[in-house]
Amino acid sequence: MRRWFKRLTVFFAMLIAVLGGMVACNSLPQPVQAPSPKNLRIATYNVHYIWMARETGDWSVGDWGRRKNALQLSVRALDADVIGFQEMESFGRNMAPANLTLDYLRMNNPDYAAAAVGDPAAFPSTQPIFYRTDRLHLRDQGWFFFSDTPDVIYSRTFNGSWPAFTSWAEFEDTSGTVFRVYNLHTEYRSASNRQLSAKLVADRIAAPAAQMPVFVIGDFNAVSGSTTLGILEDAGVTFWPAQGSTYHFNRGLNLFPAIDHIGGTEGIDPIGETFSVRGKFDGEWPTDHYPIVGDFRLR
Repeated sequence: MRRWFKRLTVFFAMLIAVLGGMVACNSLPQPVQAPSPKNLRIATYNVHYIWMARETGDWSVGDWGRRKNALQLSVRALDADVIGFQEMESFGRNMAPANLTLDYLRMNNPDYAAAAVGDPAAFPSTQPIFYRTDRLHLRDQGWFFFSDTPDVIYSRTFNGSWPAFTSWAEFEDTSGTVFRVYNLHTEYRSASNRQLSAKLVADRIAAPAAQMPVFVIGDFNAVSGSTTLGILEDAGVTFWPAQGSTYHFNRGLNLFPAIDHIGGTEGIDPIGETFSVRGKFDGEWPTDHYPIVGDFRLR
């Protein structure tokens, strides 16, 4: 009887925690403090694919029309200097004719430019890195796929699953400080894929990290304490804790620890806490992930 009582107590405690999170996430958006000009604000945001070949369903073109203003409001709320996006792609038959999310955010945010983006036949556009043009100058950009042939565009992952990759951009700020941002999205189903992907990222950032501060951000599909993050931590990356869940099923359901993260190498000092920005915008969920944002000072 005592054992069952303990189990029921744990169950109801978890249920209360989940329901409490649901109530909080259905309220107004969480406020974000204005950044200090002395610091660099970095964010990562999975904005979910648009399926253009289908006119109905949760992630159709019609759905994009409903949630695009909410996404714009959430992007402005971050007030970030750099935002690494994942899943910013519109799918159609064969190659999609447009990238609706990228085009919309570019049009509505003229104070930002998009790095790590180009002709999708030569440079994958799914993971652009937005940056403030009044503060940052783009020096270089690139990509590599999580594959045995990482420099072959759209090559499938190590176990033959859908292509997944890292985009990156190198910036110089107005003080002359140079740094890089690696923006990744690992394959969600396979732990071995994620671990091989993390090993590839660790290998690719080694040389740049010896010369400049390097951020490693994105949707890792892995939680703190996992082998995936541990591989990068062993390579000198520190991951700053995110606040609770980051994937919420497009329903505000905070069931799992954070799978989106901001990490960095030597020469990066966090200022305050790194946290997820929760809540609806304009009465809508912008996407099924919360953005993660943090303030940093570079050495």
